[in-house]
Amino acid sequence: MITLKSPREIELMRQSGAVIAGMHHMLRDLIKPGLDTWEIEEQSRAYIEGHGAVPLQIGFEGFKYATTVSVNNEVAHGFPRKGLKLKDGDLVKVDTVVGLNGAVSDSAWTYAVGNISPELEQLMAVTKKSLYLGIDQAIIGNRIGDIGHAIDQYVTDEHHYGNVRQYIGHGVGPTMHEEPQVPHYGEAGHGLRLKEGMTITIEPMVNIGGWEVDTDQTPEDGWTVRTADGSVSAQYEHTIAITKDGPKILTSQDADFDAKYL
Repeated sequence: MITLKSPREIELMRQSGAVIAGMHHMLRDLIKPGLDTWEIEEQSRAYIEGHGAVPLQIGFEGFKYATTVSVNNEVAHGFPRKGLKLKDGDLVKVDTVVGLNGAVSDSAWTYAVGNISPELEQLMAVTKKSLYLGIDQAIIGNRIGDIGHAIDQYVTDEHHYGNVRQYIGHGVGPTMHEEPQVPHYGEAGHGLRLKEGMTITIEPMVNIGGWEVDTDQTPEDGWTVRTADGSVSAQYEHTIAITKDGPKILTSQDADFDAKYL
């Protein structure tokens, strides 16, 4: 079932999203070469709980952490790990879901660790722009396929990167994962029609190599998703509200950059 949110509910989700945005601002200063990834988990959880919010990933289908911390060829769902230290030139993706006063928001971001190669700088730039191309299609009357088509055309056709297909965006609120499903590929003009009050995530995962991924099946993991060919991956994710005034980003980290979406 798809729930349509009232303006009041969307504003509450924006307040929840502001907690995630603040957490990501904190991580910009924290993430550097030599940092133990467990510090990302500890500092992020402390930030979320210190702002009166709840890290909703903890306990979700047995997941134990407030954040996922995925490094280099890890696409998503990586564990924050004691003893895993970030190196100069790494890419690290941090994802979390927050609840505040019953409102849920979800956002992931990619961070460069120290000095990264021009190849990885371009990967980050393309992935972030693809997110915003998808957001631009999130308007009343468009269809889910319009979002995925815009992303895939830019990522795959223009830049020849691997656009991950196995993991996709989704509705959000009142729980973490709701309908509709929001693929980052698709056919323009096809799929569910977007309506005022829908709240969704758009979260492209882009690989330098192929789009195929593998999920760790070992008993001690069972979560971490990696590129099948070992190539590096990037991801950016926002929670979006579909409104009569266009798509609104509820997890914005930059009021100037996102001015048209606020």
